Amino acid sequence: MVLKNLLRRKARTMLTILGIGIGVAAIVALGALVNGLEVGYKSMLAGSKADLVLSQPDTMDISYSSVDEEIGEKLASMPEVSAVSAMLQGFAQAEGEPFFFVFGYPENSFVLERINIVEGEGLDSRSTQRSRGRPIILGSAASEVLDKGVGDSMRLTGSVFRIVGIYETGDAFEDSGAILNLKDSQDLLGKGNKVSLFYIQLKEPSLGERFIQKVERQYSDLSISGTSEFLEEQTFQDMMMGYVWVIGGLAIVIGGVGMMNSQLMAVFERTREIGVLRAIGWNRTRILGMILGESISVCLAGGIFGVGLGYLIILALTKATLLFGINISNVGIDLILQAAFIVLTLGLIGGIYPAWRASRLEPVEALRYEGGGSGGKIRRLPVGGMAVQSLWQRSTRTFLTLGAIGITVGAIMALEGMIRGMTDSMNTMMFGSQVEIMLRQADIADTSLSAMDERVGEKIAAMPGIANVSGIMFSAVTMPEAGGFFLVEGYSPNEFAIRRFRIVEGEPLRNNRQMIIGRTIAEALKKKVGDTIELSGTRFRIVGIYESDVNWEELGGVLTLRDAQVLMGRPRKVTMYAVKVVDPAQAETIVHEINQQFEDVHAAIAGDFVDQMPDMENSRGMMDAISFLAIAVGGVGVLNTMLMSVMERTREIGVLRALGWRRRAVLTMIMKEAVILGILGGLTGILIAFFLAFLMGRVPMIGQVLDVIWGLDIFVRAILVAILLGLIGGFYPAYRATRLQPVEALRYE
Repeated sequence: MVLKNLLRRKARTMLTILGIGIGVAAIVALGALVNGLEVGYKSMLAGSKADLVLSQPDTMDISYSSVDEEIGEKLASMPEVSAVSAMLQGFAQAEGEPFFFVFGYPENSFVLERINIVEGEGLDSRSTQRSRGRPIILGSAASEVLDKGVGDSMRLTGSVFRIVGIYETGDAFEDSGAILNLKDSQDLLGKGNKVSLFYIQLKEPSLGERFIQKVERQYSDLSISGTSEFLEEQTFQDMMMGYVWVIGGLAIVIGGVGMMNSQLMAVFERTREIGVLRAIGWNRTRILGMILGESISVCLAGGIFGVGLGYLIILALTKATLLFGINISNVGIDLILQAAFIVLTLGLIGGIYPAWRASRLEPVEALRYEGGGSGGKIRRLPVGGMAVQSLWQRSTRTFLTLGAIGITVGAIMALEGMIRGMTDSMNTMMFGSQVEIMLRQADIADTSLSAMDERVGEKIAAMPGIANVSGIMFSAVTMPEAGGFFLVEGYSPNEFAIRRFRIVEGEPLRNNRQMIIGRTIAEALKKKVGDTIELSGTRFRIVGIYESDVNWEELGGVLTLRDAQVLMGRPRKVTMYAVKVVDPAQAETIVHEINQQFEDVHAAIAGDFVDQMPDMENSRGMMDAISFLAIAVGGVGVLNTMLMSVMERTREIGVLRALGWRRRAVLTMIMKEAVILGILGGLTGILIAFFLAFLMGRVPMIGQVLDVIWGLDIFVRAILVAILLGLIGGFYPAYRATRLQPVEALRYE
């Protein structure tokens, strides 16, 4: 009977399945991205055939780890060691790929034994070594997506390489990247004489414990562990999975509201039918089970559809991008079980109230029911036309629809407010430095990847019209005691840019191995002047506590530029340059000159620099994707609601047509309802956005530094998006209503 009931209302069932399926597809597709990274790391570490891994502790990801290259020779000379291989991993910007993984290995690395060259030559072949140019071997997946083959040239973040071979490892993550000589990768990533980690093979596994103790004594600032333990320490995947659940969860919640709306309307519509079932002996438990069964069935069907849609999305992405080695094989049973758990929970939560309401219907009252949205007497507002009265009479459905629109609009608003707050904070930082020009490395996918040579800064400082040039380093490390990340900035103590930090306790930064920290993190960690703090295995003495106009800067600390370069593994490199000019009126001319003379540098007026940062472009892209997803799911929900409204009012529309209403009048009435729903939903979304911002503000530490900035354009856009949702959801039902013939409509039961 459950299946028969669902098939009787095919349009409603299919729309509900579609709304839930889109949310599940988002979780499956995005989850596959994260799984690709995790599975890739696991395969890479296991395939290395190493017993131990030596790396920098408390880094977010392998790519951010930095160890001195010379340590490898010392490790290799220890009696317990059979072989040592360095590895440098990082991101580069390839042709059309913003985040392209590159791996650097020495030519004699034992790890390269697992690399299968399917075309061309390896990096260690004689012909490769005798040839000109910087060689690179490309993974088979990367070769296919980028349409590159042996002999082609390839540009990575401003550097040109020559493809000498195509390789396969059997791991989609590694096959979506490229392998370089260690020296070339160090030059590309700005990490001279640095590596991400060392793979270590022991002569005997039994020597492991003794060797670990020896290394820990000799290199107390580094971390040594087995490959599986090392994988568990990586936090980048956890952070990415958090994004997945936020985005997918939003779609699921919106779809869930639509599903509850659908089931509740099914109960209203079938009030007399339920009355008949109660009259012939069905008890409340059986009615409850029938409605819950329908809810769970719809959700399971939505889950199956969502998994299939997710597969199709992944297949499309596999041919279009190399991001994190996305591949259909990354959709594991764990991801499908998570989707199943979500839809089952959704079915129970979304169906429990409609099922309970159905089970409470008394047979006599149910048999008297003549239709309407609430099952009760008709209520009228003292004001408002037919469209308003129609929505008010079906208040339960209206409020649930407002909830779907409101959550959609509110989530988009809250995200946009946070991005705008982040942008404003960055602009405040620029203006607080009292500089006119900012510089970063050109052709990078993220500002954290910027690595400019200090010699560039020296040349710019020698240009006419330049008053001062300050190098700045930015990064973040994991800090277990803080329960999250610690932001690190590096400045030269004597440069003018560091003066914007207001020292409220202690003294300014003067020497290496010193640090000034933000008031917020100082209070959270209960640190005071004179205490020490450990970052990635290195201890620093706190000499001062500062306040900043940029709230998130108080979640970290400031080191000397030299210490920051060592910590981040980028000697003689800086993330950004802050440039003060003699005559601010000449700033634009100087920007043009810098961009012309230095091809690898991107210069911009300080006020425009943030908008041109790749980080902001990525954030806007993410927001556009979330907005599209939310509008798609929300639009399906509104469409479902409006379609149910038209079907329920078929006889009413027939009467209106019989009384002489033209099709245009019927169309206008339904579209008015859709627009009113959109406007009210937009206002509801504004309230939800404020509530979400309030909740984020209550999160420990993060709430203290989170800036959410509202602007008039955000509110206007919210109302427009809400109206768009109403129009999307109302157009087809309105069109359907106009096609109803009066005689057929009056016969509708």
